[in-house]
Amino acid sequence: MRSIWLNSYEPGVPATINPDQYASLNDLFAESFLKYKEFPAYTNMGQTLSYAALEEQSRHFAAYLKNKLNLAKGDRFAIMMPNVLQYPIAMLGILRAGCTVVNFNPMYTPDELEHQLDDSQAVGIIVLENFAHTVAEVIARTAVKHVVVTRVSDILDPPKSIIVNIVVKYIKRMIPAWNIPGYSWYKDIMAQGAATQFTEQVVNGTDLAYLQYTGGTTGRAKGAMLTHRNMVANLLQASAWLSKILTPGKEIVITALPLYHIFSLTANCLTFIHYGGHNILITNPRDTKAFIKDLKRFKFTIMTGVNTLFNLLLNQPKFATVDFSNLKISLGGGMAVQKIVAERWQLLTKSPLLEAYGLTETSPAACINPMNLKGYNGSIGLPISSTEISVRDDNNHELGIGDIGELCIRGPQVMKGYWQQEAETLNVLSADGWLHTGDIVKVDSNGFVFLVDRKKDVIVVSGFKVFPNDIEDVLSAMPGVLEVAVVGVPDPEHGEIVKAFIVKKNQNLTEQSVLDFCHQHLTGYKIPKVIEFRDSLPKTNVGKILRRALR
Repeated sequence: MRSIWLNSYEPGVPATINPDQYASLNDLFAESFLKYKEFPAYTNMGQTLSYAALEEQSRHFAAYLKNKLNLAKGDRFAIMMPNVLQYPIAMLGILRAGCTVVNFNPMYTPDELEHQLDDSQAVGIIVLENFAHTVAEVIARTAVKHVVVTRVSDILDPPKSIIVNIVVKYIKRMIPAWNIPGYSWYKDIMAQGAATQFTEQVVNGTDLAYLQYTGGTTGRAKGAMLTHRNMVANLLQASAWLSKILTPGKEIVITALPLYHIFSLTANCLTFIHYGGHNILITNPRDTKAFIKDLKRFKFTIMTGVNTLFNLLLNQPKFATVDFSNLKISLGGGMAVQKIVAERWQLLTKSPLLEAYGLTETSPAACINPMNLKGYNGSIGLPISSTEISVRDDNNHELGIGDIGELCIRGPQVMKGYWQQEAETLNVLSADGWLHTGDIVKVDSNGFVFLVDRKKDVIVVSGFKVFPNDIEDVLSAMPGVLEVAVVGVPDPEHGEIVKAFIVKKNQNLTEQSVLDFCHQHLTGYKIPKVIEFRDSLPKTNVGKILRRALR
């Protein structure tokens, strides 16, 4: 497909970036540490970490791994923490020691954790004490030799550290009993690292920076191998896209999505280290009362999230009292941004909610809407700098403008492959570098990409293809609907029929009123034949609705 999207780029946005501008992420970090040393880097629970402190503390963590544990270049070291200050310290420390970061969701079940520890062959893990019981349950059956346990309060100044520790452990009782032989406390290992000399490990672009596990939507989760070059490329791509609106050292970004997720990791953590930004870490965005209090404390300029997060906030009355006067842009990814949510967001905040698209396998950004877009356009954006796209049919033949097919992507941000999964890698990654995403899209004459649906989520009703996103977009605009998800269920007559799961905003909502609304806005075969009301819908760790669980 010709690069027609380049004609729709904002003036000044380059067609390509240089993925070798930095030899590694570590080189980029070193530049930012020096350039922004007096600037705030992260704030969480009222505690702020400057770039100078981030450099020092990540160096101590790296020194411990290298000098005390004698870890070798490329060894995998896992992180199992929500958004707390210890996360960026440990993550940068692992990379500076020349090791590979393996990110884990702290809410993993023992089975999920054991699989990924075993698959990655991680030699160590740092875990927040709240989740140490899960590690304790599986540790003996893995290759992990080193366990570091940290408390929420470990990096907070007294008296807050003392108060937080008492509340977490004794009042809220958030720490189940655990027993891990030979573990080390975070404060102790940081002191040990500080007492040794540290020499930066030489790392190059082909070395693995992250072993980032996918959501496991098609079975066991697979580890995407993301190199330093992949990650440098993607944050430079994002930076080129955002350069018109970002001011180095001046941006305040709200980070509610967990940093262990690839979207937040690249879009928030790495990109804003490059720009000397100030990340406000939200540990528990589901606590909307505390979340909104944090929003009121800062004159934030950027916010990222998923559709369900934006929708959740919009339905909190006190959210309207937040000062949005400094907000430049909000970026939605991870799942489709619904029109009604984007329009309500812009009406309230007076700034657009722009959609972006990416995958774990693309580090993650592949398409982003232009920053000068005035409002919601239903598109996932344009292929970003140094990114090629192709729309293919089931026989891998390229399709034309307006045709619906599978999105394929090629660029320097595309992963090296799946860790120890050669067959799975060959299934999605061609010899000439094209990644088959499994997402169904169409591209218009201006190069804008429109997400139709996931290939595996398409419903076939009597031979007609039905895309769940289409129906969900209609139902989400219905008064009285808070959340909705649509799946196909087997049917002996039609092959499949459409089933809608709905969370009510108005308890007076009825099945008949939903059907009446559908008859007004949907073709007959798209109308749900089954409607089920639920109190909540199953979601991933970042709030993406899990259709597979509903099926």
